[in-house]
Amino acid sequence: MTKSPPEQTDSSCEWTVSGMDCGSCANKIKDAVGRLPGVSGISVALMTERLRLTLDEAQTPRARVEATVKSLGYGIAPKGEAAARKGFVMPEQAGAQNHSDHDGDDHDPKPSPDAGHGGAGHVHDDPADSGKRWYQTSKGQLVIVTGILLVVAWGIELLTSSEIGYWAFFIACLIGVAPVAKRAFAALRVGQPFTIESLMTIAAIGALFINAAQEAALVVFLFAVGEVLEGVAANKARDGIRALANLVPKTALLEENGVTREVPAETLTIGQIVLVRPGDRIPADGDIASGTSGIDESPVTGESVPRTKGQGDAVFAGSINTEAALRVTVTKAAQDNTISRIIQLVEEAEEARAPTERFIDRFSRWYMPAIVGVAALVILVPPLMFDQPWDTWFYRGLALLLIGCPCALVISVPAAIASAMSAGARKGLLMKGGAVIEAAAKTTHVAFDKTGTLTHGRPVVTDVVTLGPLDESVVLSLAAAVEAGSSHPLALAISGKAKDVNAPVVAAQNARAIPGKGVEAVIDGASVWVTNPKYAMEQGGLDGIGLRRATALEEEGKTVAVLYRAREPLALFALRDEPRQDAADAVRQLRAMGITPVVLTGDNPRTAAAIAGGLGIEFQAEMMPEDKLAAIKQMGTSGHVMMIGDGINDAPALKQASVGVAMGSGTDVALETADAAILRDRVTDVPAQIRLARAAMANIRQNVTLALGLKAVFLVTSVLGITGLWIAILADTGATVLVTLNALRLLRFNPEREG
Repeated sequence: MTKSPPEQTDSSCEWTVSGMDCGSCANKIKDAVGRLPGVSGISVALMTERLRLTLDEAQTPRARVEATVKSLGYGIAPKGEAAARKGFVMPEQAGAQNHSDHDGDDHDPKPSPDAGHGGAGHVHDDPADSGKRWYQTSKGQLVIVTGILLVVAWGIELLTSSEIGYWAFFIACLIGVAPVAKRAFAALRVGQPFTIESLMTIAAIGALFINAAQEAALVVFLFAVGEVLEGVAANKARDGIRALANLVPKTALLEENGVTREVPAETLTIGQIVLVRPGDRIPADGDIASGTSGIDESPVTGESVPRTKGQGDAVFAGSINTEAALRVTVTKAAQDNTISRIIQLVEEAEEARAPTERFIDRFSRWYMPAIVGVAALVILVPPLMFDQPWDTWFYRGLALLLIGCPCALVISVPAAIASAMSAGARKGLLMKGGAVIEAAAKTTHVAFDKTGTLTHGRPVVTDVVTLGPLDESVVLSLAAAVEAGSSHPLALAISGKAKDVNAPVVAAQNARAIPGKGVEAVIDGASVWVTNPKYAMEQGGLDGIGLRRATALEEEGKTVAVLYRAREPLALFALRDEPRQDAADAVRQLRAMGITPVVLTGDNPRTAAAIAGGLGIEFQAEMMPEDKLAAIKQMGTSGHVMMIGDGINDAPALKQASVGVAMGSGTDVALETADAAILRDRVTDVPAQIRLARAAMANIRQNVTLALGLKAVFLVTSVLGITGLWIAILADTGATVLVTLNALRLLRFNPEREG
């Protein structure tokens, strides 16, 4: 009897994975899990710590997927549950424990040899470390403890003797090298014998055998410092993605049969009606069923001025209702609303963007095995083939291995990066790690969001046009009185202008908002209005001459408000979000550096043309988040793109760009999501940031050349017996000192200086 094949039971599965701190970590999980039978459509998102795949559970149960991830040293739990482990253990320990708990499962996932730094030898944060500061993590504590032991050992040696000091350095080295050696052994088990961890282990142990414990301890400490820097950057960047989801309110006022009740926003379904009060965030994408109000869409579109919307108009989740109560019909479920789509776009941009490996690891594929191989040949070949004395060549081999220790190489990159970041921080320029600096140095295109980036992000009165007998001071006084108490951006701009010119203060009574049109109040017994031109024309408050002047102002990309009494036009107020004073100079500097600038904005074409035209750069207008993302992708095909933004709507584009830079006045989410930040709100800081990145990369190239050049010289002299072990130690230490001093020159670099 022929057995029928087992029924296929494909299901969509999703887990939370903790412990990933670089793009290659995600690649390792994807590679290992992807080898399991019945697994397809696998997706690993680093920033959101998500593993998603389609699984045929008849071939591979979910427990085996979890066991595979755990065996690699990561925490994993079904979506919605915490993936942290209990206790304070290194990931490799927990991974080994979990692997042993699944006896009978002989599958041993092996990362690709091309995984580089993300192979099995890569260090991972303890999942229990999530959300902690660097010095509270297991890696951070290892650096602190090892550093303290180094200082104590130096103190003991100074106060006692070199013999006692040696054992202090010996202990410091053992503590620091233990987790590194464990990772090296784990890499060896999966077929990766030549990792940076393995060479660090060999060099440290070799140094101990030749009584160079001080050098060994220092090398291990510097290596640990580099690992901490990478973990800190990953966790900081991850905070921005978490903040995106918080833009949508957790609860909504659901209206059923004329009665409202509070429900979780995530439970809303298509067709339900929700009540949105003034000042509330809209809980779901939908259409306005009744009511008219100003909607602040800046979190979604970046539009600087709230848009008046009424019945039938679409509204976005996360937008703010500014004026009147609205009833909104839900048109999209929570997982499909605007903010959820932005989160998804950020994830996709993260996955599509190839992670930049640490600079030093690019040498590891040839440098580390070459050094170990040459050292082994120096030790073995002369005694075995030429009957040379073992002790002489063992001594020379260890000296060669010690010179080959990547101490100077390890410190060359983080020292330059740390110096560049420190120099930038004093100027308000923040970059999240070496990969960001390297990418920024290659920038060929800069894409600017308009509102809050090239402009101040708040409208100001640019023109006051009187239409009657009253002078400018009086009409400003009347308009400010009508607008008193309103928090609308246009009202605040008019009130601010009146205050700037010291217009007399007058009192208004019975002020009321006219939803979607303007404001009315009574001053000295007569009604006075401040409305949009269309409503003013309908009420006889604006004649043909005034309308033509209003239209001319609107064609300049300005918003116009009309002040009038009953059939008596008084004044026009033109408002616009003006460019920052240094925007034109920033554009000039970028062009001088060979970089092409462009404006991407959600504003209307007239406003965009007015701003971009004045700066002499190209623009694209009325762009939703997905439009900006597509534009960045297109520019990325012909170069390296830096995106400058300040709003939530910029988050996907910030992630898709080679480097995403947030302006300091922008939202917290943009600051967290971006790779870099400009804290002083100066547009000229954009070219300054690129100059700093280019200087840092030049410094790194100098450091690598210096470190490898010195090593090359002393490798030859050590093999020939010209220099001994103490010279080898001096050469390696000297290279480290020279590299560090060269990196410290960046502290004096002024990125604001052109040329």
